[in-house]
Amino acid sequence: MRRGDVLALLLAVSILPPLYAVLWHDGRGGDYARILVGGQQRELVSLHEDRTLEVSGELGVSTLEVKEGQIRFLASPCPGQQCVHNGWIHFGGDVLTCLPNKISIAILGGEQRFDSVNF
Repeated sequence: MRRGDVLALLLAVSILPPLYAVLWHDGRGGDYARILVGGQQRELVSLHEDRTLEVSGELGVSTLEVKEGQIRFLASPCPGQQCVHNGWIHFGGDVLTCLPNKISIAILGGEQRFDSVNF
């Protein structure tokens, strides 16, 4: 390694921590959760008020929990329980769905982490 290589490496190493601190963040969480049942808006819930909700879907009642600015499926009558296992969401643009029960939750407000998501 030459002296220029060492200087370039030191410059890169010294610049990375400040860039990481400034640019790498999770963003601000959302303010509301929109609950849809069968594609129709059922309720708009504030994420700043802790509570438990029961939402009736096609298969039965799903229980949702709002706590500390987050929301999740606590229980659902669907087979597989994927919606329950997905856990908490809180960023603007995050979505949770229970496809068999036709219930979905979308976070509104806050800073969105992605402009699009593809599967």
